[in-house]
Amino acid sequence: MMGARSLAPCSRARGRRTVAGATLAWILLALAGCARVATTERPGPVVTVDRGPIPERPAPAPGEVAAPAPAEEVRGVWVVRTTLTDPQAIRRMVQETQEAGLNTLLVQVRGRADAFYRSALEPPAAQLIGAAPGFDPLALVLEEAAARGLAVHAWVVAQLVWGLAPLPEAPDHLANAHPEWLAVPRELAGELYHADPAGESFRRRLHEWAVRNGERVEGLFASPSHPGARARLVAVVEDLLARYPGLAGVHLDYIRYPSPEFDYARPALEAFRAYARGRVPEGRAASLDARLREGDVTVWPRENPDLWDGWRERQVTETLLAVREVVRRAPGRPLLTAAVFADPVDALRGRFQDWGEWLAGGWVDAVAPMAYTPDEARFADLMQAARRADRAGGGRRVWAGVGLYRTDLEGAARMVGLARGAGAAGVVLFSYDWATAEGAAPPGERYLEALSRRAFRSPDPRDPPRPHDPGAP
Repeated sequence: MMGARSLAPCSRARGRRTVAGATLAWILLALAGCARVATTERPGPVVTVDRGPIPERPAPAPGEVAAPAPAEEVRGVWVVRTTLTDPQAIRRMVQETQEAGLNTLLVQVRGRADAFYRSALEPPAAQLIGAAPGFDPLALVLEEAAARGLAVHAWVVAQLVWGLAPLPEAPDHLANAHPEWLAVPRELAGELYHADPAGESFRRRLHEWAVRNGERVEGLFASPSHPGARARLVAVVEDLLARYPGLAGVHLDYIRYPSPEFDYARPALEAFRAYARGRVPEGRAASLDARLREGDVTVWPRENPDLWDGWRERQVTETLLAVREVVRRAPGRPLLTAAVFADPVDALRGRFQDWGEWLAGGWVDAVAPMAYTPDEARFADLMQAARRADRAGGGRRVWAGVGLYRTDLEGAARMVGLARGAGAAGVVLFSYDWATAEGAAPPGERYLEALSRRAFRSPDPRDPPRPHDPGAP
C-alpha cells in the first residue's frame, strides 16, 4: 500500500505512548517521535495551552437521551455548515434524513477555524452573526436527532482554517491571532522565512498565493507540525466533548497537508532540521548548515527528501494521536473517525495521510474514504483497496464516502451496493445539502428517500441467509 517509498515502521513505539491530560491544561505530544533509522530519540518541546473555563462533561441528566449505540450498518450523510444557520433548516434536515432511512449525521461544526456551536476557543461563524440570541446549531441538531434515534458526529475540519474568500474579520480567528501557525508553500519559503508573521504582509502573501493557486489548494492551512496549531485542534475537540455529551463521535476532515508543496514555514523547517541533524553524517550536517547560513532556507528538506517526507507523515499521525487521547478519555466511548483520500497511495504520497497505519494501529474507529468518482469500476477498486487496508477489520472499519454530485441517482445506488459488497461497515453520502438543493429525483420523490429505496432495499450481503420455507416456491 505504501508504494516504493520505504518507511520504517514505528507502530509499536506510538502505541505505547500516553499523554497526561487535565480538563484545563493539556500537554502536547512531543514533536520528535519514533525514528525511521536507528537513533536515540530526544523529547520534543512541551506546550501547555490555557483553554479558559471549560465545563466538565456531565452525565446525561434524567430524561436526557445519550448518544445512541453505533448502528450495525452506518447509513450516514455529511451535513455541510450552510444548513446550520437556521433552526428550521436544521429541523427539516433531521426529519428528512430520518424519513429517508439514514441513521448517522456527520455535522460540520468547525468549518474554517470557526464555530457552529458554543465554543470557548474559536469565534462564532460569520454566518451566525445576527442569529437569534441563544441559537446553538449543534445543540438543536442533537435535540432533534435524539428524538428520532439518529447518531450525531461532530465533523471537525482540522488543518484547513480559511478558504479563498477575503481574510476573516474576527481578530480572534486563528488566521489573524496566530499567523505563525500557518503552513507556507515552498514558493514563498525564502520570502517569508525572515518575515514577521504578525505583520499584515505575511498573511496577505499567503492568502494571495492561495487565491492565485486555487486549483491546487483550498485556502490557508494550519501546519500539522506546529505545537500551537496541534494544541488548538485538541482543545477544540475536548471542548466539544465536554459541552455536548450526546455526541456519538468526532469526525476529522482535512487532517493532512494540502500537498507536498507545504510546509516550508520557518518553524517547520527549524523543527525538521533539529530532527534530521542527528540522522545524517556530521560532515554532511555541517555542510547543510553552512548553506543554510548563506540563505538556502530549504536546503535541509531538499537534500533529505525521504527524511522530510517521513517527518511530515509523522506530524499528521501525531496530530491524530493527540486527538485520539482526548476522545478516548471522554465518557460514553465516542467514536473517532476520519475522512480520508480514498486512494491510500495518493493519500500517503500526496498528503502524508497514512490512514492504513491508523487502521493497523487501531487509532481510529473508522475511516471514510472519499471515493468521489463517476466511474463505478474505479469506485469498486477503491473499496477493495480500503478493505485491504483494514486488514484486521475486513472492511468493518470502512465507511464508504459516496460523492452524490459526481453521478446520478441510479449510479449512486449502485455504488452503495458496491460498498456493501466489499464489506464496508456503511456508507456516508456527500452531501445532504447537495441532495436537497440539486439532487434530481423522480417526480413526487425527495432525492434521499429515492436513493435509500434503491440502495438499501436489497439485503445487506453480510446478513445471514434466512431459513428456507419448504412451502415457498
